Amino acid sequence: MTELSGTALTPLLRVEDLRIVARGTPERVLVDDISFTLDSGQVLGLIGESGAGKSTIGQAILGHLRQGMALTGGRILFDDKDLACLPQPQLRRIRGKRIAHVAQSAGGAFNPALTIGAQVVEAARLHGQMDAMAARERALELFRLFSLPEPEKFYLRYPHQVSGGQLQRAMIAMALCSAPDLIVFDEPTTALDVITQLGILQTIAGVIRRFGVAAIYISHDLAVVAQLADHILVLRHGRQVEYGTTRQILHAPAARYTNDLLDAGRGAHRRPATRIENPQLLSIRSLSASYHHQPVLDGISLSLLKGRTLALIGESGSGKSTLGKVVCGLLAAKSGSITLDGRALPPTLGERSREHLQRIQMIHQTPDSALNPKLLIGDQLNRALQKFTDLSREQRRRRVLELLGQVGLSAIVAQRLPHTLSGGQKQRVCVARALAAKPDLIVCDEPTSALDPLVAREILALLRQLQEDTGVSYLFITHDLHVVEEIADDVAVLCHGRIVRQGSVDEALNPPLDAYTQRLIEAVPQMREDWLAKISISLDRQQVIALGTGSDTLSWGSEIQSGWRERRPESLTTFFPES
Repeated sequence: MTELSGTALTPLLRVEDLRIVARGTPERVLVDDISFTLDSGQVLGLIGESGAGKSTIGQAILGHLRQGMALTGGRILFDDKDLACLPQPQLRRIRGKRIAHVAQSAGGAFNPALTIGAQVVEAARLHGQMDAMAARERALELFRLFSLPEPEKFYLRYPHQVSGGQLQRAMIAMALCSAPDLIVFDEPTTALDVITQLGILQTIAGVIRRFGVAAIYISHDLAVVAQLADHILVLRHGRQVEYGTTRQILHAPAARYTNDLLDAGRGAHRRPATRIENPQLLSIRSLSASYHHQPVLDGISLSLLKGRTLALIGESGSGKSTLGKVVCGLLAAKSGSITLDGRALPPTLGERSREHLQRIQMIHQTPDSALNPKLLIGDQLNRALQKFTDLSREQRRRRVLELLGQVGLSAIVAQRLPHTLSGGQKQRVCVARALAAKPDLIVCDEPTSALDPLVAREILALLRQLQEDTGVSYLFITHDLHVVEEIADDVAVLCHGRIVRQGSVDEALNPPLDAYTQRLIEAVPQMREDWLAKISISLDRQQVIALGTGSDTLSWGSEIQSGWRERRPESLTTFFPES
């Protein structure tokens, strides 16, 4: 929570009766009748499911709407200036200088051909706020403040040479470099593991608390928003469901939809434990793998039983997705063995038969990149049927409709393109495509991490039902422990390419725990507005360093008071409010 309270008579940002539509026949309303205010030093959380209009509102505040959208009603007043009425040259002087943006995917937001440092200082240089030397020094100061390793070397690295958590912190540094009054955070921790997410949340909380910058935090995770926001606006289908203080939303919600979000965020639907000893389907023994001579997996041994779900958990870089790729034949193991139904599984796709390919399928994390944007949904399902079955054309047509019905989609979806579907619908299509081959094993690589909690719950319920109906087994890769409790029978915890703990969910995630698994569990955001502050205090220095945030996260005051103010460029004086 911010330590500053807005005292100005005029709010920094005032949104009044905002209405945004998508042009077309018929015209589609994306955002309707949205109003709120935001003072300097305060945080507003925007919460809602996919398609609720959260990112559209954030983009409108930046003075940007995607092609085909139009603002047809209301006002966006920033410092008493209506952004909707400003000509583009004036908007460009505000964007990047007074209003900054932190995107969901740092990997997608950074230019891979430019160094991180050049991109961090770009806006400040373009707006003429400082020369190259001063901009570089400011970037290095921010890198030190955010505990990024070897700031001078980090400045010269390219985006692909650093971890996801480091790149996300670099993006926050990029937003701060121009000393903005307002930052729009658009789901900056959605795809991160809980340990990396904790570090990013602590970084953002420190930025807001010490710099007094106002922020809009967009997310579908209410527990995350509760750690930062003073007020929360709940959206659904582009309309305002509920607006109030964080405490009121968490403890006395007025709307049923808000209650559903709270229930989903608490992981209330735990899968009952079963002790049925099914036959073994997949066996991995002493498996090691590497990328370009860099070890990633070391001595992995685990088993997956028929009709059961084995969850792989661990922070980013622990080897979860790499293990999934090895099982699917996308990466050859360096040593060790994999057997399927007791028979050796060839290491690469090129060596596997059609039967091997049919028996192991995959559901990817991001349906947008997994589906062909130019092919109708029905054609994409038909292609899978052509490859893995001997059905006739008419039989394949009927089977496509059966698959859509199996995942809860209507037949009309077969005639639609992916961009016309919601995130949850697209992920259902990916599930249907995996089922087309009638596999024995599906590798699920974080299939719900990009979905809001209610849609994610629907996908998990669908996967459970399909498992009961077909007996398919899942190797389920995730960083969300709530998902583990809802979907998994067994769990393996990976740390730096090794399994540090495995067993049934009850055995592996309950005391006595090893230190790493304990940190994973403690890093899961709780549905309390004081959780982040308390976990920040409870972690000791070594734990914080292990979490990737560094000791500076716990000493913002001393960092700033020991010369930061004196070293800043004079043009940025108003950015650092006096205590």
